[in-house]
Amino acid sequence: MSTASVVAPASLVKTRKAKSPEPTVTDPALVRRAVKAAALGNAMEWFDFGVYSYIAVTLGKVFFPSGNPTAQLLSTFGAFAAAFLVRPLGGMVFGPLGDRVGRQKVLALTMIMMAAGTFAIGLIPSYATIGVGAPILLLVARLVQGFSTGGEYAGASTFIAEYAPDKRRGFLGSWLEFGTLAGYIGGAGLVTIMTALLSADDLTSWGWRIPFLIAGPMGIIGLYLRMRLEETPAFAAEAEKAENNRPKTPLREMVTGQWRALLLCVGLVLVFNVTDYMLLSYMPSYLTGQLHYDETHGLLVVLGVMAAMMIAQPFVGALTDRVGRRPVIATGCAGFLLLSVPALLLIREGSLLAVALGMGALGMLLVCFTASMPAALPALFPTKVRYGSLSIGFNVSVSLFGGTTPLVVTALIGATGNMMMPAYYMMAAAVIGGFAVWRMAESAGRPLPGSAPSVAGRHAE
Repeated sequence: MSTASVVAPASLVKTRKAKSPEPTVTDPALVRRAVKAAALGNAMEWFDFGVYSYIAVTLGKVFFPSGNPTAQLLSTFGAFAAAFLVRPLGGMVFGPLGDRVGRQKVLALTMIMMAAGTFAIGLIPSYATIGVGAPILLLVARLVQGFSTGGEYAGASTFIAEYAPDKRRGFLGSWLEFGTLAGYIGGAGLVTIMTALLSADDLTSWGWRIPFLIAGPMGIIGLYLRMRLEETPAFAAEAEKAENNRPKTPLREMVTGQWRALLLCVGLVLVFNVTDYMLLSYMPSYLTGQLHYDETHGLLVVLGVMAAMMIAQPFVGALTDRVGRRPVIATGCAGFLLLSVPALLLIREGSLLAVALGMGALGMLLVCFTASMPAALPALFPTKVRYGSLSIGFNVSVSLFGGTTPLVVTALIGATGNMMMPAYYMMAAAVIGGFAVWRMAESAGRPLPGSAPSVAGRHAE
């Protein structure tokens, strides 16, 4: 009798310890709507950023004093980089806010601010009209864009990750960057059409305004999509645990309590964004400004590379669910380390085929990051601080390394005369990213930290 009374409770305790949390069963229709809204909103956001990059040479002529074309381009990229310097501030505001009041509300707010900032650029008079006020107003609009974007990527990737079933998080997360590429293609395609149809004088005098003014109606559409979203199951469960349904975590805990994950996040985002901005933002200007490549043909090559990346995106995302995020990201790092120089030599050769092959090789390597990161980065942090910690780590890395890539590489080429600087810069980023991959844990097929397992429901379409 005494033996049974001892063994039975121990057995019960063991059973309780082994019991897994009740899984969250996701509604496929709701998941699709969440992924679509996040991806479409991201596409609209990056249409705005992409247009600025692809029309940078023209913007230099409009907003900065005439003279040295390199100085104009540097000034334009300086304004581009300035937006990234305020992104950590936006992340420190919107990230903790997203952990406190919810992901959906903050994502709607970032959409409004981004669209307003972009629309304002299209209304700014030129330097010839109002003098130094023109670049100042451009800088203000860019700062509004940068501040709002501080809460965008972390929020959108968190939103999809918290909705997705554990075994499909890579595939569903890859659609976020599919949206980014679609936005870039929309921006690049519009600039390409304008460059082909308008004279240089018309493009400089009024044509450049068109892409920025489109941001107004696009922002309204994006806001509508995001306002129709419901809060994520993971955040809703976390809110139920907290007093007054408001999870409150000090900003200090989001940093000091997550320092190891933040360092990994910074390293992963560094290689992701240096290579991303190098290929999609800097290369169009490199082809025209440094290699004197025909502007229209250069944009068409970039457009084709992005279209190929879009096609590969969901397939590579699904691959990360099968083989893991780490092998795919590691492949991208190794590829950039080994192939950056050969790819840039092909691009510098100048023929259309050589440029397409070099750009295409870099684009396919970049897909290793674009398809993996939306699922890998949110998995670094627990639910209660996911939005805030990811916003801080992501934006600090982007601000210091990613968004400054066009400016730094242009300056390095100007200072050294070495046209291979873009390759060396990508190689250095690949080394840092490779170390981060080596230290990170695999997250494919596993629940997000602090969340219950998530499985796909069988709800019919």
